[in-house]
Amino acid sequence: EVQLVESGGVLVQAGGSLRLSCAASGFTFDDYEIGWFRQAPGKEREGVSCISSSDGSTYYADSVKGRFTISSDNAKNTVYLQMNSLKPEDTAVYYCAAGGLLLRLWDLWEEYDYWGQGTQVTVSS
Repeated sequence: EVQLVESGGVLVQAGGSLRLSCAASGFTFDDYEIGWFRQAPGKEREGVSCISSSDGSTYYADSVKGRFTISSDNAKNTVYLQMNSLKPEDTAVYYCAAGGLLLRLWDLWEEYDYWGQGTQVTVSS
């Protein structure tokens, strides 16, 4: 059974930092790209970042470049999202997703096959 389990979402003050984790199981980790998406109330799901499990290449939305860093530990089948300099507009449910996709399409949620249940990140001003 494929599982993606996110953790690490909490309430944090603006300017603070947080690290999200995504633990994957049930599929060959190296064969999939892993993305982070977020969805705020009343807004569309937004691609935040993606990492290629095969070559480690990384991709970021403009809104998080320079503040967020994605990384993976292939030995643990886990992907991390380090979030620094958090802003209230980063408040959302954060999801990780896995897919065998073309990396140029990394920010299209439709391209992913498997999704986690999400973890809530709230940034207070």
